[in-house]
Amino acid sequence: MDLDAVRTFVAVADAGRFQEAADRLAVTQQAVSKRVAALEKDLGARLFTRTPRGARLTIDGQAFLPHARELLRAAERAAASVRPGSRALRVDVIGRRLAPAELLRAFHRTHPGIELDVVTLFDADAAVDALRSGTIDATFRAVPHSAGQSTDGIESVRVYDEPVQLLTGPDHALAGARSVELSRLAGHRIWMPGLVTGTEWGTYYDDLAAAFGLTIEVTGPDFGTDPLLDTIADSPALATLVGELTRLVWPSDQDLRRIPVHRPTPVYPHSLIWRADNPHPALAALRAHLHATRPEPPGVGTWAPGWA
Repeated sequence: MDLDAVRTFVAVADAGRFQEAADRLAVTQQAVSKRVAALEKDLGARLFTRTPRGARLTIDGQAFLPHARELLRAAERAAASVRPGSRALRVDVIGRRLAPAELLRAFHRTHPGIELDVVTLFDADAAVDALRSGTIDATFRAVPHSAGQSTDGIESVRVYDEPVQLLTGPDHALAGARSVELSRLAGHRIWMPGLVTGTEWGTYYDDLAAAFGLTIEVTGPDFGTDPLLDTIADSPALATLVGELTRLVWPSDQDLRRIPVHRPTPVYPHSLIWRADNPHPALAALRAHLHATRPEPPGVGTWAPGWA
């Protein structure tokens, strides 16, 4: 149904005259007459009777009027739902315990009035496909894009270099260290069953292991974070690597240790990625927030893969 014709019908019903409705709509009287005639033909019903005093609703016109008003209200609600800023900003954070979720939480604390829709997509390809299709507004990923580079309308900017830490149980040989040099991890068994070949985090840790001669094991099923912590807590031989902002909570009797790694410090390169033509004002606010709050890049004494 032609909404312009419905809008014209309501205007004539309210004004009582075709000419007055034309003035309100800023069109000619002839255009009003054509729209009403087209609507009557579409409905198969006569909506107005012309009289010397103007236009009077027929019985069918009276029956149609409340539904016409509801159609226009529904159309307005539909349009308002997708106006920039009227819906929640949908952002992919990979996982709710990881650094991107912490970065987004910090943004929400600073901008509590901005509505957010937080999602977790599996890998970078799925996230970029979602960006292209318009099902998300932004994603945090480690990707081989320089700041501001645009590829097929997709832009990215590096927003946080997250130090990677060693996590051990209390009986591990390195458990008592205040910090540990990266080279000292060679020969120790680092267990990371959640690594998946082809993902950005899988590629990152593959490159880290190759660069420093580390042994990273991915054996066994990935039952999630809590079973991983249980195993690490009870093992004198196994350790794992976690991001500094990864949210982990364990029972006090596990006595797990988070140990900074240095000389060099491996950093995980988080970037924000979005479509260049996305007009959502909250996206601009998120980018500005991340730019203003980004820590100084660690620079000398850190390691990141060459593709980052």
